Amino acid sequence: MNCSGITRENTACKGTPIDGSQWCYVHHPAHAEERRKHGSKGGKRGGRGRPVSELARLGARLEELADKVLSGEVDRGDAAIAGQLLGASRACLRDVLSATEEQLREEVEELEIIAEEKREEDRKARATGRHR
Repeated sequence: MNCSGITRENTACKGTPIDGSQWCYVHHPAHAEERRKHGSKGGKRGGRGRPVSELARLGARLEELADKVLSGEVDRGDAAIAGQLLGASRACLRDVLSATEEQLREEVEELEIIAEEKREEDRKARATGRHR
C-alpha cells in the first residue's frame, strides 16, 4: 500500500505509510509541525565551519594572552579577567556545537527512516513486478 499523499508534481506519493496510517512521514499530518521546524532552519546556522574556526581563534587569543602575561606586557589581574571572558566564550561555542550535533543526529535519523521506507517500497515493487 502506498501513501495517500500527493507530491509537488501532482502525482500519487509512492511512500510507505507509517504508524498504521495512510500517509508516509512526508505527508503525515501529525508530523507537519516537526517537518516545518526542521525545514525552517535552513541558512540559519551561520555556515558549517564558523563555530570551529571561532574556537580556534579564541584558543589563539588565550595563548597570546598567556605569552603577554609571561613577558610582563599584560597585568596578571587584567589577564585573569580577560581569560575568564574568553573561556566563557569558548564554553558558549561548545554548547552551540553540541546542540548542532544533536540536531544533526535527529535529522540523520529522520533521513534513515525515509531511506528505509524507500528501500522497503522498492523491495515490494520488485517482489510484485512493479518496477518504476
